[in-house]
Amino acid sequence: MNIKNICITGAAGNIAYSLIFRVLSNLPFKNTDKINLTLLDITQSQKSLIGLRYEVEDCAFSTLNSIEVTDNAENAFQESDYIIMVGAKPRSKGMERSDLILDNANIFKTQALIIDKVCSPSTKVIVVGNPANTNALILNYNTPSIPNRNITSLMKLDQNRAKSILAEKINEQVEDIQQMIIWGNHSTTQVPDLSNCLLNAEQINVDDIWIQNTFIPKVQKRGGEIIEFRGLSSAASAASAIYDHINIIDNGSNSWESLGIMTSGEYDIESGLMFSLPLNVTTEGYQVIKDLKIDTYIKTLIKLSEKELLKERDIVKSYLP
Repeated sequence: MNIKNICITGAAGNIAYSLIFRVLSNLPFKNTDKINLTLLDITQSQKSLIGLRYEVEDCAFSTLNSIEVTDNAENAFQESDYIIMVGAKPRSKGMERSDLILDNANIFKTQALIIDKVCSPSTKVIVVGNPANTNALILNYNTPSIPNRNITSLMKLDQNRAKSILAEKINEQVEDIQQMIIWGNHSTTQVPDLSNCLLNAEQINVDDIWIQNTFIPKVQKRGGEIIEFRGLSSAASAASAIYDHINIIDNGSNSWESLGIMTSGEYDIESGLMFSLPLNVTTEGYQVIKDLKIDTYIKTLIKLSEKELLKERDIVKSYLP
């Protein structure tokens, strides 16, 4: 029997709640029969986690080998095959983004040092908690024993949103859309790019005015729009995107995917940033898709997202060894 060890941080939150039942209903991990699930959150959330554990146990999932709840990060990360880092300090009313970045920098450096100590080089880490790209950067810099390629940040939610918005516009099925690209940061500077997008293997032609004035801003601001109408941030859609992200990493993909990865100078983007790029992903790993033609307008937006991430990197420079 093949069993994987999975740890979820911020496990008492709404995203994790949706994710856990999604994962256990149909494991996204290849060649895996069952999982050992560890749920990590702060001490004040342990009572809630016990209730969650009871709920999970009551489902009698055949995919679950064991479940543990804890506030001890070292125990939680020990021998993990996957760590899904959902937990992060949320932005409170009146808080400056720079303050949020610094508060999370301290959290993620602390967790990174533990991961580097107790995990193997094969451990894969997915960073979800915002600011996801910069949190992932801190994690990457402070885990020298974990290959850079094993640490990614979630951009699949943005890609899914972009596909859905486009599918509604052209009155087509979302699964028939391929090669959607999201460049940059998981923020309002992200760049959804239709330049190479296909519908059933044929180029999609959409009005440039709609792309620039409606499509791009709508994707960029979708998270805020959901908060405005629902009164809460995205949870189920974020969980679904995490599931998709795991599935892509473990099983590969037949289409292009956008994941936050460590840059190495691709497309004239500064090296050493966690930046969303178009990738071919197989079971052996991922490769950046090269030599794509990018129009001037999209290039300008990509540079703005790069500038934002460079600024965030400067804010947390004391946390980067």
